[in-house]
Amino acid sequence: MDLKSVIRIVEGFPKPGISFKDITTLLRDPLAYRTAIQQLIERFADCRPDVVVGPESRGFLIGAPIALAMQAGFVPVRKPGKLPGPTVRQEYALEYGTDCLEISADAIRPGQKVLVADDLLATGGTIAATIELVNKLGGEVIGLAFLIELSQLGGRQRLAGHRIETLVTYEV
Repeated sequence: MDLKSVIRIVEGFPKPGISFKDITTLLRDPLAYRTAIQQLIERFADCRPDVVVGPESRGFLIGAPIALAMQAGFVPVRKPGKLPGPTVRQEYALEYGTDCLEISADAIRPGQKVLVADDLLATGGTIAATIELVNKLGGEVIGLAFLIELSQLGGRQRLAGHRIETLVTYEV
């Protein structure tokens, strides 16, 4: 199945000059959604993650079904103040300013193998922060799974040293 054909491109969203890759069209097509998740699982068939981590919010839609199929736990990474109990926090740089992500302090045990899954690899900032959170808890990142990669934004280079699998690539 050509997954690129079911991803809608929205020009000028969220601001002029941006060509937004909208995965909601893929998610509402059960065959396309199932195919995408299955293809990511197949790319990591040689791995046995203990936990799949997905950053807020589209990472939940990719990571949770992968976790179920791979018989692993799922751990959400969220914006500050969204998780109950003690959390671990990681700030990261944006083009203008900073942002922050959190993970539950007891979400990953030292030595657990972790697969990080999200919808999009762009600059790699969110995923680099997610990897730092996993590292702070003693987890071992064994791979990074994405539906889409925007290759010219440098995320792959920023995350060098990690196994990266993507299904659809766009030149920005």
